[in-house]
Amino acid sequence: MTGFGSGEGAAAPRGKLQVELRALNHRFLEIRVRAARELAELSAHVELLARERFSRGRIEIVLRAEAMPAASPVLDVERATSAYRQLGALRDAIAPGEPVPLSLLSVVPDLFVVSEVTSEPVRDALGRAFAAAASDLDAMRAREGAALERAMRHHLGRASELLREIEGRAPEALAGAEKRLRERVARLAGSAEGTVDPARLEQEIALLADRSDIAEEIARLRSHVEQLDSMLSEAGPVGRRVEFLLQEMMREANTIGSKCADAAIARGVVALKAEVERLREQAQNIE
Repeated sequence: MTGFGSGEGAAAPRGKLQVELRALNHRFLEIRVRAARELAELSAHVELLARERFSRGRIEIVLRAEAMPAASPVLDVERATSAYRQLGALRDAIAPGEPVPLSLLSVVPDLFVVSEVTSEPVRDALGRAFAAAASDLDAMRAREGAALERAMRHHLGRASELLREIEGRAPEALAGAEKRLRERVARLAGSAEGTVDPARLEQEIALLADRSDIAEEIARLRSHVEQLDSMLSEAGPVGRRVEFLLQEMMREANTIGSKCADAAIARGVVALKAEVERLREQAQNIE
């Protein structure tokens, strides 16, 4: 479900942090963080906050700092010592006796780090800013969710109506198929070389009834409709379960279509599958 939220948290006396959240539709959970250079060390922390808060969607996070003076860089002594020793080893290999000036360390990247942004006050400010942005995002998604629920209930209601029509037509469709079979057999019996075994005819009619019986598919479809209706009222993430149910509904509709040659049922199945497909499209927006 799409949405946008923003929030900020004070990190006295260093200023304040700003967090922006953008949620886009996605089948799984994907987190993307863009942070100002001085806040890069907080990227992993804010990603963890997002994974604890969200379960689905592509979440884009932007971190900014306002009125926060640059922290003093700190030399990574261990990294600098290791780099100097390696430079000395290289000197010994290619130019023994030559001096190794300390100025060479200036070209070694990341010798100075800024660690103050990981302090507790800054992390607390980040937590407050993220919580405010997430609440803002949730409010926007709640409004969208209410409209989405109304649309899905409309399509679900239409699917339920079509299912009742198919169920009501099923006995007539079966009787029609039996009648057509008997008529074909009668035409065969009336031909010069045609002979019909009455017992075999009744057996074929029984097999036709069994192959054309859609009662189980209708019962399962009705159960799926009821479950989906209940899920739309649940709090919390239900998107993946909704998608699974809709996949099963489409499978049952396809089975009904393959079992019945009745034109009215075929039209009903086509319309039912169209409603299920609309529901599947809407389900992509559910967390």
